[in-house]
Amino acid sequence: MKKIRAKIDNPISELISDKEFDLLYSEGLINFKAIRDHQMRKKYRQLRAAKIRAFDAIFEIQDEYRYLQYDTIRKIVYGYSMVLK
Repeated sequence: MKKIRAKIDNPISELISDKEFDLLYSEGLINFKAIRDHQMRKKYRQLRAAKIRAFDAIFEIQDEYRYLQYDTIRKIVYGYSMVLK
């Protein structure tokens, strides 16, 4: 029996098309934690480019992701993605 899934907006439209996202989502191949982390790193880079201090940028991100602690966000934004930049 095939599961019915609700349509969801493509949070990574700058990386893949909506059609590709829908296909991956329908097959259960989307890792939403990785997408969340990508969005956090992207926002951090934008804030830093706007000359916001790193400490303040992390706190601003924490306002959006209140369920995550400061250190968790810090590890995400300073993690492996900064090397791949």
